[in-house]
Amino acid sequence: MEQLAKFIIDERTGLEYELCGDYYIIAGEDEPEREPIGVWGQRHLKYIQKHYKATYNKMLNDHTLYDYLLQLDRDAEDTFNRLVKQMAECEGMTEQLKATNQMAWVGKMNNIRQRAMEIVNADLIFK
Repeated sequence: MEQLAKFIIDERTGLEYELCGDYYIIAGEDEPEREPIGVWGQRHLKYIQKHYKATYNKMLNDHTLYDYLLQLDRDAEDTFNRLVKQMAECEGMTEQLKATNQMAWVGKMNNIRQRAMEIVNADLIFK
């Protein structure tokens, strides 16, 4: 039985093919995996798609949309975490409260997180 070459090149097109099982498929360079856009970036993406179509299309065509959304997502996440920490400190949210009255601690932390989320949405996401 004749051994098939792992890679072949089509001289007419210059494309390289790789043997996969019984078939040759185009052997393209794998794109490196990109970091996924988080929840903040996804929200902003939906917002600009709906309200700023020209800006969205320009960034998409210029290949700047992914980097923009990734940076905005990082900034929003950092801002959210910082706000939650600052608000919790200002309102006396301690580990002692967490240990003695978990339900009260959870309720207050949920309230703090919701307020921080509203601030980030207003200042970064829907702006």
